[in-house]
Parts: sequence; C-alpha cells; structure tokens
Amino acid sequence: MYKVIIVEDEKPILDLMKFLIGQSPDYMILGAFTNPLEALASLSKLQPDAIFIDVEMPKMNGLELAQRINEITDQTKIIFTTAYKEYALEAFHVQAFDYIMKPVTRDAIERIASRLHKQYNPAVLSEQRVKRSSIRCFGGLDVRNSKGLSVHWPTRKTEELCAYFLCHPGMDISKWYLANLLWPDLDEVRSSHNLHNAVYLLKKILKEQGIGVDIRRVNDGYMLDPGELVYDVLEFENHFESKSGSTKAAAQEEHLVSLYKGPLLDRKDYVWKAPIEESYSKKYVLMMRALIERDMAAQHWEKAERRLENYLSVYALDEEMNLLLLQVYENGGKEELVIKHYAQFKKAYQLEMGIEPPSEMEKWMKARVG
Repeated sequence: MYKVIIVEDEKPILDLMKFLIGQSPDYMILGAFTNPLEALASLSKLQPDAIFIDVEMPKMNGLELAQRINEITDQTKIIFTTAYKEYALEAFHVQAFDYIMKPVTRDAIERIASRLHKQYNPAVLSEQRVKRSSIRCFGGLDVRNSKGLSVHWPTRKTEELCAYFLCHPGMDISKWYLANLLWPDLDEVRSSHNLHNAVYLLKKILKEQGIGVDIRRVNDGYMLDPGELVYDVLEFENHFESKSGSTKAAAQEEHLVSLYKGPLLDRKDYVWKAPIEESYSKKYVLMMRALIERDMAAQHWEKAERRLENYLSVYALDEEMNLLLLQVYENGGKEELVIKHYAQFKKAYQLEMGIEPPSEMEKWMKARVG
C-alpha cells in the first residue's frame, strides 16, 4: 500500500480524487490539500511515497511545488494532474513520475499503482499481482481475477448471491432461505430451480476466473469457503471474533480502518444488507473514534487530523466528527482551516439537510470567531 498526498485547489475535483484513490486497495491517503504551501509544510512529517499535484494552482503552481519537493526529498514520486497537454514537457523537467489528464479516472489511478509496483518491487509484486485475485466489499463490490480485471456477472442475481456469501463467510446457509431471499415472488419450485442455476453459474465463474473461493454444498444448503484468500469483510469478522485488547489487536485495528473504503456494498440496493451494513459501520466508527482519541490524548494533532479527514471522506456530514476535526485544527494551530472547514461543512449541511448546522457547533464557532 502506497502512502499518498493529494494537492488540488478545486474542492470538487479534490473530493473526486480522494474518492477514486481511496477506493483503491493500493493507496493510503495521508492528506488532501487545497493549499500547496500547506502540503509542502507537511511533507517532512508525512513522508509520502507519492504525491498527486494539480499543475494549475494559485499561490504556487504545481511545477513550482514539484521543484520545492525535489529540493526536500528524492523519495516521493510526483504525479501531475492537469487539463492541458502543453504542460507535459515541463512536468518531466521537474522529474515527474507520471502525468494524468483530467478528468481523472479510475483506470488512470490504477495505471499509476501498476507503475509504482514495478518501481518499488519489480519482481516480487508483479508476480503477486499475476497470481492473486482480490475481493473488496466495503465501498462497493469489487471482485477481480488473477490478472487484476473486474469479474463480469452474467446476471444481477448471480452477483447478489456472490455478495451474500461474501458477507457471510463460513456460514451454513439454507438453500430454501436463499431461494426465498432472492426470488420472494416465485413459488418454491421455480425459486429453487433459479437458485440451483445461480449457484452453478457462480461456482463456474469463481473457478474460471481463479478467484480462490468456493461455494460448497453442506447439509441442506451452501457455504462460502474462502480458502487462502483474505478480503476486507473476512478480516473484520476474524478480528472481532478474536479481539483481545492486546497491542497486536490495536495494530490490527489500524489495518482494518484502512480497509474500510465506504459502506458495505455501497450503491447496491440489496434488501438484506441494511442491518449488516449498519453493524460494520458501527464497528468502523468505534475503531476510528478510539484511534482518534488516542492520537488526541498524545497530542498527535497531525495524525488525528489525517484520520478525521479520511473518515469524513466516507461520512462527510457526521456532526460529531466534523466538530472533532475543528477542535483538532484549533489544537494544531490551524485557525484558517477551522474557519474554512466550518464554512464548507455549513454549506454542505444546509444543501443536504435543509437546515442550519447543529447548535453545539455554531456555539463553538461563535466563541472563537465572534
């Protein structure tokens, strides 16, 4: 996983970049800045592997920022983003690692990850990428084969069946329950027939694509056997089943929050997922809050700030966490960011909720800016 910073002066584009990069398992976002000077000031502390820089910015353009970064370190790879092709030559004069044309796409982000893999681990990582498939359920269902290509599902029900099994690893699930869950409007014979066909298709796809998991027939139903493949939901399940409160468990929580890219099976309208989604969301929030409180108690303001910004990239209007971020900015001596963030939150809150921000937050702000 590569630690990255994003520098983009336009907030909507910055949010898009955070979303696209955050969706990839290859990256961990350490910081996202609209001000290039703030990004430069944070460089020595964050020590990112790569930095995505918008070329056209006020105060200091991306080329100038890249030059300053090169003066500080030669370890950080610079990736420019711009809408203008004419900057390409200048970009490589400042030793740019790569160049992305706007609008930025998921494919472009994955291309950069592939280049980083070759740069940092040319032999080992490329071999692993060829031999390993991957599954992600948080932030949306993403199943990829051993070549890194997304699996194509022949029917919606086949995809939903796969999603259900992935969310219940190792569980013995009755075939009658599955048939009624997926085809509630059909009679028993037809729904059972449809389930049999869907399971057959799913097993066939998983085998042909080399995913590494299997659907086994057990008793009067089926069970997902993950084999040696580890994926986000399975890691959450294993952690909460064996949680001991040890130092090892705390380190595992750091890893788990990095896996959480958004709500479970985001953008899927499966009727059965709501309680499971809520359960995982609560687990994520509890872990993230504990980590943030630990950082704040130790006065690690930059670390707490990064955690909160990552959290708010998923749950942007969480009132408690937004107030906490304002407090972290204040304790870190970033009064400008306090005002700026509150203004952005207030606008988004009014637009989405149709009401003013919580009175507690408004009172907190008035006590500081009048």
